[in-house]
Formats: sequence, C-alpha cells, structure tokens
Amino acid sequence: MPGTGLWRTKSVEQSIADTDDPDTKLRRNLSAWDLTVFGVAVVIGAGIFTLTARTAGDLAGPSVSVAFVLAAIACALAALCYAEFASTVPVAGSAYTFSYATFGEFMAWIIGWDLVLELAVGAAAVSKGWSVYLETVLGYLFGEGARTTFEIGGATVDWGALILVIALATVLTLGTKLSSRVSMVITGIKVAVVLFVVVLGFFYIKGANYTPFVPPSQPGDESSGGVEQSLFSALLGGEGSSFGAFGLLAGASLVFFAFIGFDIVATTAEETKNPQKSVPRGIFGSLAIVTVLYVAVSLVVVGMVSYTELSTGTKPDGSPDRKTLASAFAANGVDWAANIISIGALAGLTTVVMVLMLGQIRVIYAMSRDGLLPRPLAKTGSRGTPKNATIGVGLLVAVAATFFPADKLEEMVNVGTLFAFILVSAGVIVLRKTRPDLPRAFRVPWVPVIPIAAIIACLWLMLNLTVLTWLRFLAWMALGVVVYFVYSRRHSLLGKRLKEEGTEGATASPLPVEGADPKQQP
Repeated sequence: MPGTGLWRTKSVEQSIADTDDPDTKLRRNLSAWDLTVFGVAVVIGAGIFTLTARTAGDLAGPSVSVAFVLAAIACALAALCYAEFASTVPVAGSAYTFSYATFGEFMAWIIGWDLVLELAVGAAAVSKGWSVYLETVLGYLFGEGARTTFEIGGATVDWGALILVIALATVLTLGTKLSSRVSMVITGIKVAVVLFVVVLGFFYIKGANYTPFVPPSQPGDESSGGVEQSLFSALLGGEGSSFGAFGLLAGASLVFFAFIGFDIVATTAEETKNPQKSVPRGIFGSLAIVTVLYVAVSLVVVGMVSYTELSTGTKPDGSPDRKTLASAFAANGVDWAANIISIGALAGLTTVVMVLMLGQIRVIYAMSRDGLLPRPLAKTGSRGTPKNATIGVGLLVAVAATFFPADKLEEMVNVGTLFAFILVSAGVIVLRKTRPDLPRAFRVPWVPVIPIAAIIACLWLMLNLTVLTWLRFLAWMALGVVVYFVYSRRHSLLGKRLKEEGTEGATASPLPVEGADPKQQP
C-alpha cells in the first residue's frame, strides 16, 4: 500500500538479520528449562496469593475454580499461536515483533505501546503487593508498628516497593542467565509453599462451603454498577457483575491476570540456544504446571471458608481490606500457616516483578532497535544485556510503584494482554497465507479454527472487564497514536530503508548488517 507507510512490514528475514548487529546483540544462553522457570516464576505470584480469595469473595464464589479453567483455556489457545510465531521468528519483542512481520509498522507500534502498559503497570502493581507482604513479615519480626510506607509532603512513599525494583533492575543488568538462576531458587520456594497450602488446607475443607457453587446474582450498588461493572453486563443491561453468570465470567476475566507471564517466555526467544524447540516447550510447560496448581488452590481455599468471608471489606482507616490465601488459614485459627504463606508470597512476588520487568525491557529494546523509540535504549553492554533499557524501565517502574496507588491495575494489565493475544492469534492466519514457505518448528493444528477460537475467547474475556478499564485502555491507545505520528514514524529505521530503496509502503528487503557474518545473512 504505497504512500501511507503505515502498513509497511518488516520481513522475517530482516528481523532475524538485525539480531546480529554487534551494537545491539543479545547473548544466547537460555535453555527450555530456563524458559519454563521464567514462565512459572512470573505466573505463580500475584494471582495465586492475592486474586484467588478476592475473586471468590467478590465475584465468583466457590466457582472461582471454573473461572481459572475458563481463563486457562483462553491462554492455551493463545499459547499455541505464540509457540508457532516464536519458533518461526525467534526475535526479542514477542507480539510486537510478530505484528511487525504481519500487520505492518503501525499495528506493531500499537501492540508495542500496549505491551509497555501491560508490563510496566503489572510490575508496579505486583511491587505494591510485595511491599504489603513485606510489611506483614516485618510485623512478625518487629511488631505491628512496622511499615513499608511513610508520608512526605502529603504524598505516600512506598520504600518497600522501591528497594525491590532497584534490586531486581541490578540483577537484570548483570545478565539474563543470572536472572534465571535467581528465579529458579525463589520459584522452588514458592512452589513448595503452594503445595503446602493445598496439602494442609485439604484437612480444613468443609463440604457445605461449596454450596451454592455459583451464588445467585446480587443487585448492583455503587461499587458494582455503572463504569465499575463488566462491559458485557452493561451492554446487556445488567445491574452489576457480582456472582451469578456475570460474576463467574467477570471472575474469569480478572483471574486471567494470574496467567500473565507465559507470553513473556516469547520475549526471550533471541536469548535462547535453540528457540525453535525451547520456546514452545517453555510456554506449554509453564502453562500446564500453573493451571494444575491454580485449580487445586482455589478448590481448597473456598472449601476452607465460606466465600462470604473472603469478600473485600474496609479497614478502620477506610482502606480496602483485601483477602489473601493467608486469610483462609487465619479464619481457621491456623495462624502459623498464615505466617508461612506470607513469607512464601514475599518470595513469589519477587520473581513476578523480575520477569515482568525482563519482558518490558525486551519489548522496549526491540522497539528501540527498530527506531520507534530512541536507539540508545537498544545498546547492549559487555554482559549482552540492554543496560540502557534496563535502567529506563527500572526508573519507570520504581516511580510508579513508589508513588502511585495500585487499585484497578490488574484489570489494566488484563485488557492489554488480551489485545496482544488477539493480534498474535490473527497473525498466525495472516502469516500462513503470506509466507507459507517459512520453516516452522512448531505449527498450530487446525488453522484457522484454533486461532479464531483464541480470538473469540480473548474477546469474550475483554468484554467482561469493566467499562472504566476500557475507557482507560482507549485513552492510553490514543496517546500511543499521537506518539507514533509525532516521533516514531519519522525515526523508523524501516521507513528510512524503504525511502533509500524507493519502495516506501512495501516490505523491506533484508539488508546486510554491518559486522555480521556474511554466511548468516538471509
């Protein structure tokens, strides 16, 4: 489509050739096991320790386990599409890079901008949760007066979240392999805590707590109606989305946050020794492990206490009292177990923040390498990591986590992730049509049926997010469009290459990369 340049695509061959640029080259040292650890590390965290109890108490009741299954099905369908793309285009950037090869530069920018929202907000939100658990642990050690926040000039400063982000940014700067080793140790701790929850909690299950499995819908109030209800409920004229069918669907859309992470495995494809095989294995391995653990934990928690005891209340100071896994054990008088869970959650949320930041850094690195963001952000250091992007993301997440409240951030992350899943799923269909010649180490079965099913499932979950979340998402996307036309379009390296070739609006032919081995050029 000559003239506009908005739909110019970057060939798969050019994307792969760009990975050999010596100034922006990443080090390949990750295995399938490393990727599985990253996936489990980021997925088992905020969702299982905080969302399970709250979703049961506020939205789904005992049927929260079904909500997890529905979310897992949507993720599994999208995971198939991610696996094909990652094995075909083993380049950093995940959905951004995939979209560049299929839908063109403008859509690639939109999805990259969307991923910036998803991962930065996610890392900030989980950092806030980590700080809350740190305060709990400090209370065990030094008494109830221990706090991880303080007031200065009328603003609340969360020093707990700040030190976490600084520490993790340092680890990520030192190398991806080191990050994997740190993740492996901490992930082992939190998986052990999750298994502890399932085994010990089993002895406190009461059958009566599973009835009614899907509680009847409750009339809306100020907190569950209007812009706070799901878009699907609003479109059908529902009063709210607490319990009943609407509540179950809204619960599935919320606990989807608990599965975010397997897609981050795809962002490390460029740093993997054998990405064609290792990336699909990492994606499916991590997704299978966490789904089993999530369903088991949700069944145990709602069996231990009535879902009505898990609803979000209000503390004496007026702040929301959000229930966690520890709340279910405390309600049964097992306070020592609640303490262990809090310590496990502290470890669990650490790796979640680290891998979310890792994904954010790789997306910004890929966009900067293409010129859509400032090129210096793509420069790698002696350790083969994009140090400038790491510092930038560290500062961004640190400011957000230190000074801004975390309310409603989970849903903002969800809408961004689901949008990315939809584009990746559609991209598989497009690339099968436009580039059937590409070697694919992994192929999605039953195309286009599976990708279309993934698109429908993700759209369904998006419809069950709140109206307010949609409004915030659209505002962020509108800002992204402005940034693209003001900066990114004029600085695009692809656009400059096409102008030199006199083929503006087309697909760039792969150009030799200075300093690369000629034998590796496509």
